[in-house]
Order: sequence, then structure tokens, then C-alpha cells
Amino acid sequence: MRILIIHNHYKEAGGEDTVFFAESNLLEEHGHDVRRLTVSNKDVNSTSQKLEAALGVVYNPKSAKIVETELQAFKPDVVHVHNFFPLLSPAVFYVCQKYKVPVVMTLHNYRLICPSAYLHYNGEVHLEHVQQVFPLKAILDKAYRNSALETASAVLATGVHKLLGTWRNKVSKFIVLTPGAQELFLNSSLRPKPEQIAIKPNFTEDPGMGDENREDYFLYMGRLSPEKGIETLLKAQKSKSFKLKIIGEGSVRSLVEEHAAQHPEVEYLGFMPREEALEVLKKAKALIFPSEWLETFGMTIVEAFATGTPVIAAKIGGAAHLVHHKYNGLHYTPQSAHELAEQIEVLEQNPVLAYELGRNGRTTFEKHYTSEVNYNLLLDVYHAAIGQKERLASSAMAAEASL
Repeated sequence: MRILIIHNHYKEAGGEDTVFFAESNLLEEHGHDVRRLTVSNKDVNSTSQKLEAALGVVYNPKSAKIVETELQAFKPDVVHVHNFFPLLSPAVFYVCQKYKVPVVMTLHNYRLICPSAYLHYNGEVHLEHVQQVFPLKAILDKAYRNSALETASAVLATGVHKLLGTWRNKVSKFIVLTPGAQELFLNSSLRPKPEQIAIKPNFTEDPGMGDENREDYFLYMGRLSPEKGIETLLKAQKSKSFKLKIIGEGSVRSLVEEHAAQHPEVEYLGFMPREEALEVLKKAKALIFPSEWLETFGMTIVEAFATGTPVIAAKIGGAAHLVHHKYNGLHYTPQSAHELAEQIEVLEQNPVLAYELGRNGRTTFEKHYTSEVNYNLLLDVYHAAIGQKERLASSAMAAEASL
């Protein structure tokens, strides 16, 4: 199969970039002909570049030409879009339709139904915009990057194409990562057809089991930003005084550094390459996943499962689906530092439970989140998209003949 994979990289690498590389490599390993078409926000620096990007969010003719050139040269069986915002724009979908190539798009975040992309801003979860084509209040609230102008740009880019029917008619299959995300998108302003949505979780390469005898520390690894629940984590650590290691970079780094300077039980390790971070994870007593937005998935949770590491997670979003309380991890109420501290104490006082949670996490990984399981699911989605396109073409020909 010939697969063109399209992605707009962010300035700060994140989970979407990881999935983009992992899936494209996986397909190549299985003998598919894969071509990657990428752009990066790192290339947008000057005022003129920023203006060009802003003017092209609804339809970028330059990007359309680039995609068209790729389609003509590569002639893919299917196109898989991971992210089109802001540089590529929805022009991608119109060009693919012109050349009758089916499109699969992974919904890594909520950008199509919320300009913040997280359904979380100003310290709160926001679901009031989910069914609005143009969520104007989000612009006044500066939902995206604390900028009314950039929020308006995101609202315009998605809202216009809701009115045009782009999402319903020019995307063959949407991939969502959990059943919860599926339900949310089905009942949103996106108005997808039920048959458009397929559930396919992310995966991780097997890093191997962690140490049977764990060291005396808990671990947070991920982006350091407000919606990730960092403040709740630090409050819990202050009240319970447990040993904590933190890996990551982000906007609240100074808050973490300040806390670590005042509390010797906390060690801030900064950014670490994935391989090194996994070695720290393998020795940890548990991974703490305090995220307070409706994560579409939770890659670090799956990595913890793979290493046999228990997970303590806020019961919201992807974590509510991935973690089963007292089976492969423990839940607590989002934003409750008190409950988080209680669950940490449960694990500290019950090493047998911690061992069982870790083993069950490994079983969860082997059943649902290995590369082989994921490859088969991904191929099913591609075949369904191609089949759907062929059925539509056949119906169109029959209708034309009848006319």
C-alpha cells in the first residue's frame, strides 16, 4: 500500500509528533511504501511569515500546491493527516478530493471543536463550546495562547469548514483514541457520520519490564503546563512530603524549579531523551498522571504499563479510560491534591498491591497497546477508507448512468 502521511509539526515536540514518527516507521517495517510530507511551526518566525500563516488558516493556496505536487508524483492509495494547523490548512482535504484519494485523519486533540485544542483554558475545563460552530466567547476569553487574534484565527479555520461540510464530506475516516473521545466528537458541532469514526489507540514500542525492586520515588514525566495538573501535584507533595522526580519542559517550569529548591525530596531533571526517561520510569515506585484536561489519550500511561509501573491518575479524559482503579492503577478526583496524596500513601503502605498493579499494567499493554496490535487496527482503518471511497465512486457512476 502507498501511504502519504501529512503532519504540521509544533514548535515544541509533543505526543502527536511521537505518534507520527512511530506509525510511519511501523508501516515501513511492514513493507508499505510510505512518504512523509511535513511542515514545521519552527519556520514561522518573522512578521511576514506569521501574517502569511494567519491569512492561510482557512485555505492556504501555497500548501494546496505542495500537496497536489505530492499526490501527482507519489499517487498514494490513502492519505493520513495527523495535523494540518496552521500552515497546511484544510486545503489538504480539497486537494485529496480533487484527486479522489481517501483521507484518514487522527484527532489527536479537540481543535476542531475548541480553539484551545484542549477543552481547557484559564484553569478550567470548558465544554460549553463543543456544539457551537463559531464559539465567539472563546475569542473574548483568549482561549488559544491567551490571544484573542490567534483564537479568532482558530475559530475561523474550523468554523468555516463546518459550514462548508468539509469534515463530513472530505474526510473518509476520523481516528479517535478512546471511546470517550468518540462520544464527545459524535455529539459536537463537527457532526461526523457515525461510520466516519474509528477507535484506534496509540501504541509504544516495548521498552521491557522495569526493576522488580523499585526505588523510593514517584515520577512525573510530560509537558509542564497548567492543564497537566502540575500545581495539584506540587500541592500533594508538599502536604505528604514524598520523594518525587519530575521530567519535562514547559511554561510552568519556574514553578517546578522553585518548589524543588524549597523541598529537597523533589528532584527536577529537566528535559530528557525518551530512552533515558524510560530508564527513570523503570525504577519508579509509580507514575503520577495528574492531567486536568480531557486528554485524548495518555502516552506516558501506556509506557508505564509497558514497564510494569503502577499509575496514579486523575479520573478524567483518556486516563479515565486507560486506568482501571485497583487493577492497573489508582484514580483520584481531578484537582484534588488531598486525594492524590491519599492514593500515594495507599501505594507506599501496600507493596503487594503496587506489585499487582504493575503486573496488570503489563498485561494491559500486551493486550491492547503493542505495535502489532496497533498495526492491524491501523490497516483496518485504511482499508475501510479505501473501500468507502470506492463505494462512493461506484454509486456516483450508477447515478450518472441512471440519469
